Parts: sequence; structure tokens; C-alpha cells
Amino acid sequence: MPSVDLATTPLRDLNAALHALSLDTPDTHWTVTNPRGRHSVAVGVAVPVTVEVAGHVGYYCAGMNERATIIVAGSAGVGVAENMMSGRVHVKGDASQAAGATGRGGLLVIDGNASARCGISMKGIDIVVKGNIGPMSAFMAQAGRLVVLGDAGDALGDSIYEARLYVRGAVKSLGADCIEKPMREEHHAELRALLDAADLADVPTTAFRRYGSGRTLYNFHVDNAAAY
Repeated sequence: MPSVDLATTPLRDLNAALHALSLDTPDTHWTVTNPRGRHSVAVGVAVPVTVEVAGHVGYYCAGMNERATIIVAGSAGVGVAENMMSGRVHVKGDASQAAGATGRGGLLVIDGNASARCGISMKGIDIVVKGNIGPMSAFMAQAGRLVVLGDAGDALGDSIYEARLYVRGAVKSLGADCIEKPMREEHHAELRALLDAADLADVPTTAFRRYGSGRTLYNFHVDNAAAY
């Protein structure tokens, strides 16, 4: 099991080693120690390996992730799992702004809270936040699912397209064209699968509300000019 100590090894060398891995690499489990808030830890990993980071990370950890499982035993800065394609990213602490931004696939799990713009412009990623999320989360979210066990800040889902939002706690306010929608049987089933994937099998789906696009801003109309 390769172990990289960022107190002695340059971050560039860690990422270069991860990028050089082949799909059939025998080195499938990596540990990274002393990250000390460094930016861009384990970015662009494109093979099905597990990378465990023992500590807090800075901006864009696990950005552009594809296939890998990346576990952060701490909190993460801005843009964790930004533009993620597939795989799984698990932050065991809190996440700063823009967690999962523009993500196209895979699963991002945040054990703590996420700050503003969580899931901004998401395009297929699934995000499960066990705490609260900040304002303007799921802004212009196009596809994917965002699950929040806590509360949501102002302007949730502003200018949302077809992403689905599930919130168990209170929503401070909804953004432009985001509305509450009924929880039908298929939505309970979808939410159940997401909670199970995030190791939350004991959390029932009954207390969640679903939010999504009202589909009134898809095409420009002068009567809606103030909402754009």
C-alpha cells in the first residue's frame, strides 16, 4: 500500500504518480499524510484506486475525479470534487464553497456542512450532505441529485434546470423558478438508493421534501424579465 507524506514529498509528485497509474495497477490503496491544507490534492485520478487523505485539504481536492474513491479524513476547501466525472469522494468533515461544482457523475458525500453554492451547475453528480448547506446551492443545477439531511440557505435551486433536490430540514428560501414538488413513490425509491449509497440505511425518506424546476424560465418571456 503506497504511502505518501506531503511533509517530505512534493504534491506535484503525488499527483504525477496517481496520473501514471494504469487501469490494472496493483497499487490500489494509497494513503496521504500531512496534507496541511494543500490545494489540488489527488486531482484528475482516472483509475479505480482508493486514496485516503489523513487531514484537511485546500481548494479543489479530488477535482476531475474519474473512477477513484477519495476519502478526506478532515475538512475540504473550495471546490472539492469539482467537475467530478465518476467514482466516489467522501469528506468526513465540512466542505467550503462550490462543493461538487459542475460535477457530471459519481457520488460526493459530506459528513458535515457544506458552504455556499454547493452543487452549483451540477450536471449529473449525486451529492449527499449530512449537515446543512449554504445559500445559492444548486444554482443552475442541470442534472443529478442533491440530498441534504439538514437545512438549506437562501435561494436554493436558483435558475435550476432538471436536477432533483431532497431536503429534510428547513429551506430558508427558494431561488428563481425553484418550487416544491410532490414526493411520489419513485422519488422515495430514488432517495432510498442515494441514502443507502451514503451509508445512511437507517435514515427514513418520509421527512424529506423534493424541489425542482417550475419550468417557467426555459424560454425568455418579457413578463419574467425581472426573474432572470
